[in-house]
Amino acid sequence: MSRRGWLLFLALGLIWGTPYLMIRVAVVEIDPGSLMFFRTAIASLLFLPLVISRGQWKIVAKAWPWVAIYAVCEMGIPWLLMGQAERRLSSSLTGLIVAAVPLIGAVATRLSHPEDRLSPKRILGLLAGSLGVALLVGIDVTGASWLSVGMMFMVALGYSLGPIIISLKLSELPALEVVAASVMMVAIGYAPWGLSHLPNHLSASVSWSILGLALGPTVLGFLAFFYLIREVGPHRSMMVTYLNPLVAVILGLSILGEQLTLGMLLGFPLIVLGAILATSQVKVLEAKTS
Repeated sequence: MSRRGWLLFLALGLIWGTPYLMIRVAVVEIDPGSLMFFRTAIASLLFLPLVISRGQWKIVAKAWPWVAIYAVCEMGIPWLLMGQAERRLSSSLTGLIVAAVPLIGAVATRLSHPEDRLSPKRILGLLAGSLGVALLVGIDVTGASWLSVGMMFMVALGYSLGPIIISLKLSELPALEVVAASVMMVAIGYAPWGLSHLPNHLSASVSWSILGLALGPTVLGFLAFFYLIREVGPHRSMMVTYLNPLVAVILGLSILGEQLTLGMLLGFPLIVLGAILATSQVKVLEAKTS
């Protein structure tokens, strides 16, 4: 990986490790659907002047169906489900479940490229990763929280599809305009719900969390994500989910006072090891999809 690729990787890992904390803080006072609207509406207002000044929005408009599909898979559904899930799950646990994204991506790649055979190493990786996920959720999750865990796996599925859509259908389009259009579509889609479920009061911590979600993970994060995919390919870009959970756990432990559990200690290393092994032969695939 080039120096530029490493810098993008580290920056994105740090930026995308923060939303779990901010979402956990925000959903205490605000409905997840309203949070979606405010987050994307603020980001849209920040994107709009840049998009207008560059004058390239017509290029993206021609590909609007795929932009819409990407927006739904990467933002529209996952962010809502994550907000709902974090009402019951800790920010640390939600971040660690997202670490399963490369495993899901490896399976999706295998299904979409039948000619790509699963080597013994990759099969071992899938088994190790699956065991890690089982340990993580089996030890730490009880009762009604299982529904929230299911939501988080749907989030991971959406996150694994996003890079593939970008690589296959959107990689030649200007990154800023694609991100801006996606965010605006989500904001428009959630506007009726967000405006009809306005909270009576927002504390300072929740207000700052909403603003932080708009500025950091939404604006800066997605721009870095597009450039990272162009630099290293869709499959390697998924590896950023190794770093995100570590940041999420550190923030959860230090700021929210969450507990470091046995499931985290046993499950997360196996998930990372499994993802590394399961994606050990992605170079050929990246050549085919780039």
